[in-house]
Amino acid sequence: MDAEVPLGRPRAATLLGASGCVALAVAFALVGHHNLDRALTWVLVALAVAANFQAVQASGAIRVSAAFLCSSLAVAFLGAAPALLIVVLAEVSVWAVERYRPSALAMNVTAAGIPVLLAALAFEAIAGDREADEPAFLFALAAITLGNLLLNYAMVTGLFGLRDGTFREADLSPRRLAPAIVLNVAMAVSIAVLYDQVGLAAGALVILVVIAFSYMAALVHQARERTRQYANLSWGVLSGLIRTLDARDKRAARHCAATAKFARDLARHAGLSERDQELAHTAGLLHDIGRFALSDRVLERGVQLTEDDWQAIRRHPEIGADLLRDLGVYGPISEIILAHHERLDGKGYPRRLRGDEIPEIARIVAVAEVYDTLTAPDTYRTQLSSFEALTELRRVAGTQLDGRYVEALAELLAGQGTAYRHADDADYDVELAIERRMNEAAAP
Repeated sequence: MDAEVPLGRPRAATLLGASGCVALAVAFALVGHHNLDRALTWVLVALAVAANFQAVQASGAIRVSAAFLCSSLAVAFLGAAPALLIVVLAEVSVWAVERYRPSALAMNVTAAGIPVLLAALAFEAIAGDREADEPAFLFALAAITLGNLLLNYAMVTGLFGLRDGTFREADLSPRRLAPAIVLNVAMAVSIAVLYDQVGLAAGALVILVVIAFSYMAALVHQARERTRQYANLSWGVLSGLIRTLDARDKRAARHCAATAKFARDLARHAGLSERDQELAHTAGLLHDIGRFALSDRVLERGVQLTEDDWQAIRRHPEIGADLLRDLGVYGPISEIILAHHERLDGKGYPRRLRGDEIPEIARIVAVAEVYDTLTAPDTYRTQLSSFEALTELRRVAGTQLDGRYVEALAELLAGQGTAYRHADDADYDVELAIERRMNEAAAP
């Protein structure tokens, strides 16, 4: 059963955003304002505003901006009120030009303001009396900067996820953000050290960092979007070919989905890495992609096949592999698909590989493919029970199939119900999970 997509709760998210803004206003009134008139405050305000106008939309509601460096410098040298002022003015300035929804502005201010306010108060309590060249000052700034970033991420994804009912962990998870987070912390500490040494002249470096950061973020975002679009096109083409094949041979899509599922589960049961499990799954989905080139007569059931027909059938692994190579984004998948009809005794096709010459995952896919062919209700031959199919697989183990994976499959099926053993309801769309593949293609 597919999980239901949660409905958004925009009113709750708006209320939280507005409540956060009220809390920030009260906090701003209560904290000290002694550094608001310093030149550094207004230099950082100007830089933060400029950085926010150059922000890159990374994923959903998440925008990547160098304004964070400005507020981090304020946390270290100016205190809570200037740091909060920088964040609020940077967000409001962009809103004044772009005029997006006020509720989103409230959520942006809350998600950016609360973390920086807490960071400033924490830093003042921990290292407020330290000199900037002391290790305790730098360690405190690094730790609090890290906490600021993580809390900001959690609040942005939480508030906008609540509003939209869609969370974006797959698109931009903390794990994938880790390199950028570490870089931001390092830059914040480095700029703080430089400011302590040369004063406002460090502003020139901040300007360069803001420009470089914004430019590189835009390039990275553009590259990821192009990768996503290319992957979308590639998977769209492949999915379309499978569906075209399914229109001609009604078992094709279900068979590919079932083979993919069995291959992935078999790879997991055999102890292969997550990457190899994903390769087995993808190869199972696409193993018959080359069959689209076969004639309608060959795909019909009950037709007496000629030698020419068998030659065409034996070419479908090569056709599929060549297609994937032409698309250029599937690495070892093409080699797996090319070899999934090879046999351990060297009597398979198309290259008559033997034993360990056959890629391991191709041997797994072969076991999964043959098992589903034997047990499926829509097969071209008499449907076998799971027990009968395993008996047949064991009969050809060591000659056609790898006995290790035949026995691994038997262990996997032990205790499973009929619905799993006979994958009658295998769904190609579910196994394809195309949105996840798009996200992974564009991931850092």
